[in-house]
Formats: sequence, C-alpha cells, structure tokens
Amino acid sequence: MALDPTKHADWEIAQDSERNMKTVYQLGEELGLKKEELLPHGHYIAKLDFNAILSRLGSKPDGKYVDVTAITPTPLGEGKSTTTMGLTQGLGKRGKKVIAAIRQPSGGPTMNIKGSAAGGGLSQCIPLTPFSLGLTGDINAIMNSHNLGMVALTSRMQHEFNYSDEQLAKRNLKRLDIDPRNVQMKWIMDFCAQSLRNIVIGLGDKNDGFMMNSGFAIAVSSEVMAILSVATDLKDMRERMGKIVVAYDKKGNPVTTEDLEVAGAMTAWMVEALNPNLMQTIEGQPVLVHAGPFANIAIGQSSIIADRIGLKLGDYNITESGFAADIGFEKFWNLKCRFSGLKPNAAVLVATIRALKCHGGAPIPVPGKPLPQEYQGENVGWVEKGCENLTHLINVIKKAGINPVVCINAFYTDTDNEIKAVRRMAEAAGARVALSKHWQYGGEGGLELADAVVDACNEENDFKFLYDLSTPLRKRIELIATEVYGADGVEYSAEALTKAKKMEQDPETAKLGTCMVKTHLSLSDNPNLKGVPKGWKLHIRDILTYNGAGFVVPVAGAIKLMPGTASDPAYRRIDVDTTTGKVKGLF
Repeated sequence: MALDPTKHADWEIAQDSERNMKTVYQLGEELGLKKEELLPHGHYIAKLDFNAILSRLGSKPDGKYVDVTAITPTPLGEGKSTTTMGLTQGLGKRGKKVIAAIRQPSGGPTMNIKGSAAGGGLSQCIPLTPFSLGLTGDINAIMNSHNLGMVALTSRMQHEFNYSDEQLAKRNLKRLDIDPRNVQMKWIMDFCAQSLRNIVIGLGDKNDGFMMNSGFAIAVSSEVMAILSVATDLKDMRERMGKIVVAYDKKGNPVTTEDLEVAGAMTAWMVEALNPNLMQTIEGQPVLVHAGPFANIAIGQSSIIADRIGLKLGDYNITESGFAADIGFEKFWNLKCRFSGLKPNAAVLVATIRALKCHGGAPIPVPGKPLPQEYQGENVGWVEKGCENLTHLINVIKKAGINPVVCINAFYTDTDNEIKAVRRMAEAAGARVALSKHWQYGGEGGLELADAVVDACNEENDFKFLYDLSTPLRKRIELIATEVYGADGVEYSAEALTKAKKMEQDPETAKLGTCMVKTHLSLSDNPNLKGVPKGWKLHIRDILTYNGAGFVVPVAGAIKLMPGTASDPAYRRIDVDTTTGKVKGLF
C-alpha cells in the first residue's frame, strides 16, 4: 500500500516506494535491451549505450512522440515533471509500452526553492536521492568541460600578456590577441550563487593570471549543456565543441575552443555523459534522464538522443520541456524538433487551479511562505480570468500544428465548479481536456489524461515551424515576441542592436537557430505581469552566440544566467539519517 501524499512528504513516499523498485536488469529485459547495451551504475540506475541501441533499432518505426509543457507557472511550479510521470504511469496502466524522457535536476533549485523536479506525490522518478544529488555525474562532467575552456582562455591571456611573440613561438603558441573586454564565457557551478555573478580574477602578481572582470553562471546554462541536449552522436558533439566562441580578438574576430586547442580535451570529459541515464517511475515504467533544466536561460529540453532511444524502444515517448509553453515548448518546437527532424504527435499543456487563480488576480504565492488565504476557497471568477493565459498558450501550440491536450493537474482542494470552468474554456479554445489526479493516485489517477493523449496521437497533425532559418534574426525575434508572447513589438539596447545587425550580415551566424532568454513567470519580460499582458514591447538587452550549440541567444529583460539563493532555501531542511545513511527532506 502506497503512502498517502496528503499526509506524507515526497521524500518519504519515494523512500517507501524504493523498497519495490525493479533492478536495471529487469528494466532492460522489459525494454528488450541487450546485456551489453546496459551500463549499470549500481542496481537501480544505468547508462544506456545509445550508439549500440540506435544502430540495432535504426530501421524500427518510431513510437508516438508527446511533449509535456505548461501554462505560465507561479514561483511554485505547475507540476510538469509530476504530470510526465503520471501520464507515463497512466499509459502503463492502459497496457502501453511507454517511456518518459526528463531532464536531470540542477543542484541550484534542488538546494534552493524549487526542488529536484523528480515529480511529486505518487508520480515520481526514483530513486530520489541519487536523482537529486548528481546522478551519474553528467553535470559534473559539463562543469569540468566548460571550466577547462575557461582555464585555457585565461591561461592563454596570461601568457600572451607576459611573453613576446618570439617567446610564445618557442612555446609553440600563436598570439590570439584576445580582447579582455570582449570575453563571452564565464565560469560555471551548479548552485545558485548571486555573489559570484560579477567577480574580478587574476589579482596578485603576473604569475597569478591576467586580471580582468569575470563571473559565474549556473552550470545548466552552459553551452556545453546545450550541446549535450542537441548532439546526435560523439562526432557531432566534437564538432560542436570546437565551434564554441569563448571571446573575440581585438579586431572583433571570434576566438573558439578550437583556436585554444582545448576542444578535444573538453569533449573527453563528455564521452560518458553522452549516454542517457535509465531510471523508473514509482510504478516501474522506464524513465530516461538526460540533459538539464532552465528553459528560461537555456534550451531546457531532455536530449535528442534520449528521445530517439525512447521512440525506438517504446510505443509512446513522453518528453518534457522546461517551464511554460512560451519558453520550453517554443524551443522544443523551433529548435529541438528542427535539429532532430522528429515530428511530435501531441502536446500536453499542464494547468493548475492555483496558477489560474494567480493569473486571474489572486496574490502571487511566495516560495517558503504559506499559500495566501485567498487560494483556500472557491473563486470561479479568478479561474475564468486566469484562463486567458491558458487559452493564449493553447493557441501557441495550435500554431505549431500540434494537437493540444490540457491537463488539469488536480489538487485535492480544487472544487468541481473551478474544474468545470477550466474544462469549458479550454474546450472552447479547441483543446482536449483531462482532469488528472496522478499526484494523489498515481497511474490510476492519470487514466483520463492517458486516454486523451492516445486520442490526440491518433489524429493527423500539420506540424510546422514558426520561422525558416532564412528569416533574418530580428524578424525571428519579432515573430516569437508577437506570435508567442503576445508583445506589440521589440525594442533593443544599443549593444543588442549592434550585435543583431552584425549577425544578420554574417552568413554563418544568420543560419543559427534562436534560443530566447526570458523570465518564466510571465508571458512578458516582466515577471510581475500575469495573465496575458497587453500594450508592451519585448526589451532585448543583449545577444549571445552559442555557435557550437547552433543558436544565437537574445537576452530579454533583467533575467540573470546565475540565479540567486532565497532566504529560506531547501538545504535548511535536508539532512542525513546517520543510522541508515538515507537522505531526508528532498522534494
């Protein structure tokens, strides 16, 4: 008998469920994997040899491809990972061979306010502790790879400053003449550390490095993580790693990791990380965990490799995109699907009554504080007003030609009248609607959602991109701003405008995709504007180039690439049982 999620914390439910886990050998046998394709990390987690699997199953038809996204969330989240697990469990209850593909959590939110993104209640990915605390080391490999690139850059700058051309030649080095005012990369770490956003490095004498401004970003925002998300194999990854632009020289020419002769060593750190990780739901369905979160400041998708494996091994592959449909789904649609060539069959748009009330006028919830009293009672008016956000994002999915399924991610405190209002308005907008109680009841609670997804997948769709790669950069940004976010237009800082014009004149840069950076808490670039804001323009303050990943990165509003730790972070409640060695307090 599973623990009651209304009475027990997620970590307690996970640990109780872990007593009945399948071994990776059982999961591998059920998936039809060969022994050598399974690379165990203990009894309950494994990496998968993607090359061997895809080589053997390359001619096998793909299963159905479903993306899970959401309405604009509150700071407490909408439960996409929970829904991904619940839908996977529900399809399993219906006898479908189903595989989920989710992203590895970052240590930043795990130790901060958002939790580890393993799901919740009776719809979780387990075992929870290794999932939340580093898994098989992919993010650690990304940090080492990325920071090695910074080591190569900063040491080269020191040597070029200290030595003449003749002295450099004796050391088999060519002067790159790097401009210290035009360094593109920062260091990375996998925590939210606002005090490291802006630092000065190289203090001391000439042997202590080149003194300049620098800083840290969070690990999952690294271009190396983006490359892990979109790479198709090791050869592709190696080529992409060599194209990473770390800085520009004093004439404005890019300096790459290949120029620094570090791209090969950076790739060496990533060889094992290229293999996806195999885990399971509480009910024993397989879950592929690969690549990272933060679709607001990164691509925020489970990897193309994981999805390709899932589509070959299962009848249904349920993949997850970060944050809301204006960010995560837009990148799934126009970047990930373009790079992979895969065509989705349906998209699930997750909504909670809580978030709809927030968009309809209720006070914004604050993580770490009790939910405001206004959320305790029925308020159909707030829900109906909040459905403007839901309807807007239904229409975004329909613009991609995909069949949308609205999942009302039920809380046991929701009322029948509030649920009826959401169902009525979502159906009027042209979406299928399913009430799902997977958090409370697991797969049994997700059966209505599973049935709706099966129906949506059986319909033909007309999938199409929002823009062609021939579309000029500023026009693409305008299309995303107006057609996806609902802005009246776009305005640029002087620096961003100069960069945009230069990129449009460069035939190589002009072919790159467009990966927006924007707050996840609003359709606009202002996190405090809820619902569907009117009468605003998207402000682009900077544009970065991720040449290796294959996209340019317009940065909107005041968003940072290194989040901050809140005053009441999760680490205050995480501890270890010194008798059993089990970690408690994770969520």
